[in-house]
Amino acid sequence: MKRCMLILVMVALAGYFAAAQNAAVASGDAPQQEQSRDLTHVKETTANPSPAPAIPHSYALVVGVSHYAHLPAKAQLQFPDRDAEDMYTTLISAEGGNFPPENVHKLINEQATLQNLRHELTEWLPSVTGPDDRVLIYFAGHGFIAGGKGYLATTDVDPMHLADTAYPMEDLGRDIGTKIHGKWKVLITDACHSGSITPEDDTAQVNHNLLNLDVSTFSLTASRDREQSFESPQWGGGHGIFTYYVIRGLEGEADASGDGIVTADELAEYVRSNVRLATKTLQNPTSDRGSFDPNMVLAYNPGRSVKCTANCPGAPRYGTLVVQTNMDGVEVWLDGKSVGVIDKNKPLRLPGMAPGPHTVKGVHLGYEPDGPREEQVYPGQDTSVSIRILIARQKNHAAEEPFDKGVELYTRGFAVNYKQAAVDFEQALQLDPQYSQAALYLGRTWQALYDPEKAETYLKQAIAIDPDYLEARLSYAAALLDTGDYDEAIRQTNAVIQRDASNGMAWYLQSQAFVRKGSYDQAVASGKQAVKITPSNGEAHLWLAEALRLSNQCTEANPEYSRYLALSQFNSALGGQLNYYLLGSFFGFGVKKRAAEQDIWRELRAQANVGICDCLWMQKQFSAAAESCQKALSYVHDDPYANYRLGLVYAEEYNGNGNPELLREARLHFSTVIALIPDTDEAQRSRKYVANIDAVLLH
Repeated sequence: MKRCMLILVMVALAGYFAAAQNAAVASGDAPQQEQSRDLTHVKETTANPSPAPAIPHSYALVVGVSHYAHLPAKAQLQFPDRDAEDMYTTLISAEGGNFPPENVHKLINEQATLQNLRHELTEWLPSVTGPDDRVLIYFAGHGFIAGGKGYLATTDVDPMHLADTAYPMEDLGRDIGTKIHGKWKVLITDACHSGSITPEDDTAQVNHNLLNLDVSTFSLTASRDREQSFESPQWGGGHGIFTYYVIRGLEGEADASGDGIVTADELAEYVRSNVRLATKTLQNPTSDRGSFDPNMVLAYNPGRSVKCTANCPGAPRYGTLVVQTNMDGVEVWLDGKSVGVIDKNKPLRLPGMAPGPHTVKGVHLGYEPDGPREEQVYPGQDTSVSIRILIARQKNHAAEEPFDKGVELYTRGFAVNYKQAAVDFEQALQLDPQYSQAALYLGRTWQALYDPEKAETYLKQAIAIDPDYLEARLSYAAALLDTGDYDEAIRQTNAVIQRDASNGMAWYLQSQAFVRKGSYDQAVASGKQAVKITPSNGEAHLWLAEALRLSNQCTEANPEYSRYLALSQFNSALGGQLNYYLLGSFFGFGVKKRAAEQDIWRELRAQANVGICDCLWMQKQFSAAAESCQKALSYVHDDPYANYRLGLVYAEEYNGNGNPELLREARLHFSTVIALIPDTDEAQRSRKYVANIDAVLLH
């Protein structure tokens, strides 16, 4: 399908759709007959590992629009939303773009309004970027031309009123060139007519700011200004053809030098040559119009830095893997990365593969994996790979007894039970080393006993046994939140969301990770998605409330806290059965309660009440705030934040009525904070408050 819509003066919209039926896209890479399948004559060289490149602070905006409110059914697109999601995954990957997750904003479908796009480009990016930063902007969707000007179409575009409802490419160039800061600026657009951002006619440039010699701007667009940009299910299970090769290139296939680094020049050459070949030159990506540094680091894949491809150091000819399977729902792993889930009647085509050996593995929960095994990719040819998932994993029945016993103890909670449960889970895993459930529960148990190193070891073991074990990935993400590896926690939750977008727990764990990183807007977005998917899940409401409160949206936060409290009104003895994996609070004190020492149900109930107290205090409703903080302390009497906030509330109430008893109460709570967390800023401020209170009481 063509990712475009052509609007010219006096040309009816219907005329475009008639013309749109006349274009054809090649279904795959054409075999090169002169290429031999025998690669023995190609000498493979080995390079010394290169040092990791210096990657500056990085920010990105990723936009993908498949659904348009004011366009007819024929004009809707299939894959830009998936393109954007996969681009996001690649950018935040530790082996890929290496962008901090909180620095990558997404606008997908209904979120990608003109107003939101303008906010990101003219307010957010200019406010956070600096002169030494790396900035990437990616757009996938429709593009328009009208009156000789190019536009990017947001979800609310009206083709009859483009000037008011679409984003001018001229504005985009001006924003990148003059408002957004950075030494490396990257613009990647997969939209019909996206090439008009860098027009071929130098006398009619609509975007001369991209050629600013003071900045290094790399503009890679899907097509020339009079061409269409295509999408098809034939590329990676469904992508824009241009974006498919951009992602494959960033994941390492464009690394022609074999040093693990994908530069701007390497990506441009890889994408251009493959897209031209795939579309029989109907689509020609453009680049090289800005003054970009050819050594600009777009991605770093250290796992590839020790081996050159077959034609290293020159650019190789590329081949295609075609993966088939005998079972629905098989996840395919290529060179250690998940590349999609396939069904038995839907082969997965993976063009643009560097020639030489690649490792392929197919996994399905509860079955023995097929692979990993090495498959040879030949230049200019299709290589068929058949994944056979045949053997259901047989549990060692002797291991089931200690496992079941361990689960029973685990659900009871408290230290003595957790310690015995760990013994039982370890026995089960010794009897059956492939028992992924035993590894999962053993990791959870060590997390409850607050041994994060052991917890992560066994949670990663569960994932290694079953890479598509989504529950294990979520438990691992939760453990990472406790140890402070928030970026990897976001990657793990994102991996689950890519596989199951309706997983509410993945969304609210992701919300927590963004809260911890101080990225409250993204935390709110993920929290709202969690509540939308699982409205009866109390934790979804709790973490959305936290994100809202910390972004100073208390009016919206308090109902979410109240909803959590209503949904969690049960006997706390049942808390262990509810799989509360996260410990501690988000208030910055660095104090974590061990589940072995205190019921997590009480921790979370206290946290919700403290949140309400905090919001009421900010709204100067001191009496109601005091009541909520007192409720929090009824659950956890030594909560430092509840004591600190209650001290402030009583001090404010004293200022209102002059009752010295309120000052004595405030002093008591400030003293508690000093005793609990003596080395924090809150304790230092509490000491000053105590000194002031003593001076007032003395007089």
